[in-house]
Amino acid sequence: MKRFHLWLPCLVVMLIAWVGCAGPGGNGNTIKIGVVTSLTGSNAAFGQAHKNGYTIALDEINAKGGLLGKKVELDYYDDQSRPDQAVQGVSKLVDQDHVPIILGAYSSESTRAIVPVVAQKQIPLIIPTAVADNVMGTGSTWVFRICAGSGSFAKATLDFLKNNGDPKTLAIISENTNFGQSNNKSMTEASKAAGLDLVDSETYQASSPDYKSLLQRVKNKNPEVVYFASYLLDASTLMRQAEQVRLNPKYYTSAGTGFAAAEFPTPDKGAGKYAEYTFSVSQWLPSAKWKGSSEFDQKFFKLTSTHPAYHAMEAYAALLVAAAAIESAKSTQPQVLRDTLRQINLAETPFGPMKFDATGQNAHPVLITQVQGGQYKVVWPPDAAENKPIIPTPEWSKRQ
Repeated sequence: MKRFHLWLPCLVVMLIAWVGCAGPGGNGNTIKIGVVTSLTGSNAAFGQAHKNGYTIALDEINAKGGLLGKKVELDYYDDQSRPDQAVQGVSKLVDQDHVPIILGAYSSESTRAIVPVVAQKQIPLIIPTAVADNVMGTGSTWVFRICAGSGSFAKATLDFLKNNGDPKTLAIISENTNFGQSNNKSMTEASKAAGLDLVDSETYQASSPDYKSLLQRVKNKNPEVVYFASYLLDASTLMRQAEQVRLNPKYYTSAGTGFAAAEFPTPDKGAGKYAEYTFSVSQWLPSAKWKGSSEFDQKFFKLTSTHPAYHAMEAYAALLVAAAAIESAKSTQPQVLRDTLRQINLAETPFGPMKFDATGQNAHPVLITQVQGGQYKVVWPPDAAENKPIIPTPEWSKRQ
C-alpha cells in the first residue's frame, strides 16, 4: 500500500505530461485540423471542390511525413450551406474535438457567422473563399483570409473595363445574401468613383425559379455592362433567361463564384452555351503562371476527372498555410499558431505568394477571365492574359 501511495503522484505527473504533449487536435499520433464547409445544401458543389482541394494537400503533406512527425487528419463539419450550422460546427470542432485551427467556411454568409465565434473561442481561422469584405471587418486577430475580397473584385473589373472599351453605364444584379450585398456595395461605390452611371441595381432571393421580370427591368435601362453577384444555380438560370428576354449588354461581367465555377460552362451542371462570352473575376486558373499550378490541375483531374476552378485551389492553399504554421511553430497551441500565421511569408505557392497584412488579409492578385469556346481564358491583366477579350458580347440573335 505504501508503494502504491509513492507511485501515485508520479503516475499523475506522467499522465498530465502525456496530455500536454498531445495538445489540441492531437492524440499523440495524429494532428487534427478542423474544416467547416458545405458538403450538402445549395453550395454543395463548392463544398465538394473544397474537399477535393483539401484532399490533394493532405495527401501531399502526409506523403512527406506529416507534421511534427505525426500524421495529419482533417475533421470535417458539414454546415449544410447554412450559417447556423457553421456556428454549431465551430463549437463542435473546438469544444469536443479540440482542433487547434479551423479552415472555412465556404460562403460569406456562413463565414461572417463564425468569425465572432472563433474570436470568442480564441482559435485561428483561415478563410479560403469568402469574399465579402465584412468578414474581415471585426478586426479580430484570430482571422486570416487568403483570397481577395469584393472590393478587389470591383476594382479589377473596372480596371479591365476602363482599358477595354471604357463603357459608361452599368447595372448590378445581386442575390440578397452577405456575398451579394457586399459585392453590390463594393461595385456601387467603385463605379461611382470611376464615373460610371449606375442605371439599375436589382437584388433577388437566391434559388428562385424565374428571373425574367428582373432581367426585363434591366433590359429597359439598356446598360452597357451588367455585373452579377450570384452562386452557381442562379448564375446558370440568369444566363439562360437572359437569352429568353434578349438582354444584350456589351459586357456580361461578374464577381466570380457561380460565374467562375468549373461547372458553369458545362451543359449538364451549368449554363452551357449560355455561359459563352461572360467575364468573371478569378483568383486562379490551371494556366496561372505560379509554380505548381499545372501540377495541381493534373492531380485534381486524376482525382475527379474534371479540371478545377479557383475554389479548390483556395482550399488547397489554406491547408498548406495551416501546415506551414504548425511546422514553423513546432506547436499545435492555438495562440502560438495565431502568432505564427501573422509572420507567415511563403514567397512561392501554386496560389501565388502568401503573406498576411496587419488585418489578416493576404494580398492576392485578381484575374479577369472570359468563357471562350466553353473554357475560361485569362484576358486581363495583359501580363497574365492567354487570349484577347471578345468585345462586344455578340447579341443572342447573332450567336451560332
